[in-house]
Amino acid sequence: MPETKTTHSVSVEQGTAHVTVVIDGVTVADSTRPLLVHETGYPVRYYLPPEDVRLDTFRATQTHTTCPYKGEASYWTFSDDEGNERADVAWAYPEPLEAVAPIKDHISFYDTVAEVRVS
Repeated sequence: MPETKTTHSVSVEQGTAHVTVVIDGVTVADSTRPLLVHETGYPVRYYLPPEDVRLDTFRATQTHTTCPYKGEASYWTFSDDEGNERADVAWAYPEPLEAVAPIKDHISFYDTVAEVRVS
């Protein structure tokens, strides 16, 4: 029986929804300029402009991962005023591959830790 190949695709589109991101009760992002990233096998991910993210609640970590479709991602850890942390909860692509160039420096969040609200 011949082996079938599945096609992997990634696309980026400009969204108009209002997206807020809450981590442990703290609103860390509020944007009406999300980029929607559609990738085979994953739910839609919202990438937000850094100007719409409270960067003061994050610190860069040494974590990096490589995606063959988007490039190398850098990660951030969330920290609240009481010192509670959520490691590597946010990521961005400082130098994304050409096919997804619009996501450059936009920040996305793991929805298993962050509550991503879309309205």
